[in-house]
Amino acid sequence: MRWDELRLSEDAGGSAAGTLPLLPRGAVTRTFDTPEFAGMTFHEVTCRSALNKVPDASRMPFRWTVNPYRGCSMACVYCLAGDTPILMADGRARPLAEVTVGDEIYGTRRVGLSRQYVITTVSAHWRTTKRAFRITLADGARVVASADHRFLSERGWKYVTGKMNGADRRPYLTTGNSLLGFGAMSDPPKVDADYRRGYLTGMIRGDGSLGVYDYSGPGNRVRRVHRFRLALADAEALDRSRSYLDQLGVATTTFRFSEATEKYAAVTAIRTSRGDAHAAITAHIAWPEEASDSWRRGFLAGIFDAEGSHSQGVLRIANTDDEIISQTSHAMTALAVPHVIEKTKVPNGLRNVRVTGGLSQRMRFLQMVDPAITRKRDLVGFAVKCRTPLDVVAIEDLGVEIPMFDITTGTGDFIANGVISHNCFARKTHEYLDLDSGADFDSQVVVKTNVGEVLRRELRRPSWAGEHVAMGTNVDCYQRVEGRYRLMREVIPALTEAANPFSILTKGALILRDLDLLVAAAEVTDVSAALSIGSVDRDIRHQVEPGAPPPARRLEVVRRLSDAGVPTGVLMAPVLPFLTDSDEQLEETVAAIAASGATHASPIVLHLRPGAREWWQAWLRRERPDLLPRYAELYGTRTYAPKAYQDRITATVRRLADVHGVGRERVGRWRAGREHLGRMPVAPPPAQAPAQLALL
Repeated sequence: MRWDELRLSEDAGGSAAGTLPLLPRGAVTRTFDTPEFAGMTFHEVTCRSALNKVPDASRMPFRWTVNPYRGCSMACVYCLAGDTPILMADGRARPLAEVTVGDEIYGTRRVGLSRQYVITTVSAHWRTTKRAFRITLADGARVVASADHRFLSERGWKYVTGKMNGADRRPYLTTGNSLLGFGAMSDPPKVDADYRRGYLTGMIRGDGSLGVYDYSGPGNRVRRVHRFRLALADAEALDRSRSYLDQLGVATTTFRFSEATEKYAAVTAIRTSRGDAHAAITAHIAWPEEASDSWRRGFLAGIFDAEGSHSQGVLRIANTDDEIISQTSHAMTALAVPHVIEKTKVPNGLRNVRVTGGLSQRMRFLQMVDPAITRKRDLVGFAVKCRTPLDVVAIEDLGVEIPMFDITTGTGDFIANGVISHNCFARKTHEYLDLDSGADFDSQVVVKTNVGEVLRRELRRPSWAGEHVAMGTNVDCYQRVEGRYRLMREVIPALTEAANPFSILTKGALILRDLDLLVAAAEVTDVSAALSIGSVDRDIRHQVEPGAPPPARRLEVVRRLSDAGVPTGVLMAPVLPFLTDSDEQLEETVAAIAASGATHASPIVLHLRPGAREWWQAWLRRERPDLLPRYAELYGTRTYAPKAYQDRITATVRRLADVHGVGRERVGRWRAGREHLGRMPVAPPPAQAPAQLALL
């Protein structure tokens, strides 16, 4: 693995310690990124201690652990090109590269049998470099994404690329798939002089008061008064109008037109009585002999802010003035906005100009003209459905790697160029270092470079009682980056020299690199390993563990370790209620475990700690909303499933382990030479089950 061409990130004083503010000064020796792990930053630190005590309140069956790493380089990165327009909570678009943590944007959620648009918050934002693929839809929308990115189709979530079989098997987009959303997002208007003129024309003609009045004064002298007033409850439209008038050279004063009541909001107004200002406004809002597209966009924005509405799936502009209705219709026709003119039953001749074509055309109208009033652009509660064809017509490998970005949101998705896009999930970790719990977990890896040396020193202390040390229970100690740092080749000999019992939990095959060290350790102390395999159900595994090695590969690791004399079991973690907990699924998994020669099979039912709970509920909302009520009934607000449920799973696995002979051959071979085979029983009671979540 090449680690040249790395980039150092140091402050002016030559130290990178500022990147991890909650570590002691001088603890960070180097911070860098490298082409081998694009989008990731490594913080090499000198740790003060290697042995970590597990809190007394924990359900873990051990008291000590060693964690060479914080953060995980195994995590998948889903990303999009930085210029991808993201639908913000105000109804406008912003490039993904410019979205920031704390921004409110649109996502979706399941409500009954339908999916609806909702407001969600960005909790993480990061950058990486990925190979680029361009997806083109039938409506002309284009999105550039990585191969790992997922979009919501009529057949569920699908990756940009994938395979039908093998280790990379996963659902992926093909031409003909139809994505969900409202379609291509339109570019906002250019705010030039014509747009401003058009906006003021629509706003003032629709909602303003402009007139000249003659009054008879003393001696029958006629006094001419010029008046302009614009009163609005929405400050956004009033502020825009005042700003555009200022640029025209027309100064106005602001006053409270009416106070708020139980039924109505307060109304604020601007006004002027100057004759020259009146003349300037009158000339400015005259109907143009030949309107430009920029004027038309501004006019439609102004008349919509003044007289328009958007609710219950209907966007309309209402007025009694024939000229306003005509100009509105002509502007929409020129901009290719489908619409109809409808008469109403109101006696004053009120008519509506209604945009047709569904949500895609309403969104196109709003983005194209950019009205000021945010509440009229609200999509919350609108159903995710679209009349515009969003079929995939092409998926192209652009053959280059480009900077890409991704975010974490509260709903687990966001709207990217008008289609529903998956995001990367956040986990509750890293926060003790003042790092983000989502992106930083995947992209900011803390490497304890001196962990072996410190561990040796701690194991020699007279106070150390030689208790069992468990590794891999928090972050996998055999994640990809271990291939470079080789910290476990220091940790294992340190434990071996002290004849200290230990166990390793992993779901990677890199542990086989250290088979020689594990065999040597097993000659002097109790050593055991465990592979995390929650289920061999391929469909479920691809949905909840898309980045993990296939179960067959992990079972092969179990066999090789066991054959070498290292007692190795399987943690069936997590067993997913109503998804992988049927007797048939459990038997299939236990039978495969038995065939691998594992010493034990220990089921662990899904734990829903903070972070995991949000992750899992978001997944259920997207993939299996029918199970949400059943999970609410089973878990409520608890972290653990009820004891009765856990007991049933444990009893079933124990029975199946007996039937299939899990550990029978290995126990007979090693019983004469060892008192214990690892540190975990065949099926531990739920109260002692470790809190390892394979899906996280």
